[in-house]
Amino acid sequence: MKILSALMVVCLLYSYGCKEPPPVTAEGNSRLELTAVWNASESDSLPDYQALKNAKVILSSEYGIQVRQTDNEGKLIITGLPSSVYGISVRMQHPNDPNIQLVGNIKDVEVLSGKVSCDTIIAKPISSTGIAINEIYACGPENNIFFFYDQFIELYNASDSVKYLDGMMVMRVSGNLDGKGSGADEGDDGDIDGVTYVFKFPGNPGEKNYPFPPKKFLVLAVDAANFKSTISTSIDLSKADWEFYNQYSATDIDNPSVPNLINMRPDKTVDFLYSLTNDVIVLSSGVDSVWSDGIDISTIIDGVQYKSSASMSKTIDDRVDRGLVLSPPRYSGKSMQRREPGVDTNNGSLDWEIIPYPTPGYQR
Repeated sequence: MKILSALMVVCLLYSYGCKEPPPVTAEGNSRLELTAVWNASESDSLPDYQALKNAKVILSSEYGIQVRQTDNEGKLIITGLPSSVYGISVRMQHPNDPNIQLVGNIKDVEVLSGKVSCDTIIAKPISSTGIAINEIYACGPENNIFFFYDQFIELYNASDSVKYLDGMMVMRVSGNLDGKGSGADEGDDGDIDGVTYVFKFPGNPGEKNYPFPPKKFLVLAVDAANFKSTISTSIDLSKADWEFYNQYSATDIDNPSVPNLINMRPDKTVDFLYSLTNDVIVLSSGVDSVWSDGIDISTIIDGVQYKSSASMSKTIDDRVDRGLVLSPPRYSGKSMQRREPGVDTNNGSLDWEIIPYPTPGYQR
């Protein structure tokens, strides 16, 4: 009798459960409608909004990056997006000036299953005003012997005028782990902290001995050597434009045909190497050269934080960059590069992408 009663209870519960209403909508049953325009008029009071035709649209969420394109009317309709909060960027070259990009960003666009989300992005002209970190090759080539010594950083002069490198500093900012994190303004005093490696171009800020021509790339190699002779999947950096040289190391490679960036920290006696998947790289003017108490944010030209997962926390100060660059897997032979040469909207999540192989001195 007890067994029969128990079976009846189970059947009643099963019956009740079966009568629960099914979910109203299925995950992914969403619709996002975007319209991208720019003001072709020089007046904000009398705008002339025109469609951003066939413009690149970049969507960033916890699920990664998607790249789409607007149609001839500046519209983009996407269905089936997973529910999330999206950051969206649209960009297109100015129709009348190749030195200007039309860029628009919106963030915190909530896409919900079963809902239609509509938004308009108004792009603004961003001129190519200066030097930017354009590529970071960190992960190492495909190999099984843990080789990663072919690292390089690429700079690009996106302006239409000559810039000068005298006294500029390139830094790895991987310290400050017990506080706010690498690249954060720990004391809220206007600088970023956690500088671990500092190398500088010769000369002093304001001097004009080392020109950087407009629309040119510069490759800064950890070692200016042909690594293909060691690892077939690696690259030839023997003709790099500059080389990180540690004068306090007895074993560091020095290619006599490539000029040197010089180590500013006598306590660091190894190569300027950086993490394969998680680090902060900063370029500054060199006006503030006292790295021990942090680098003044006003002197920072560009900064990038990269991590292996988009869900990892960003620690670099928002005044340096508001985003987080996704890095490729270690020993994958892939690299990180700006989507357009030198175009910096101060949001690395949208400005950068992973490319299948390193491109020292040119854009893929």
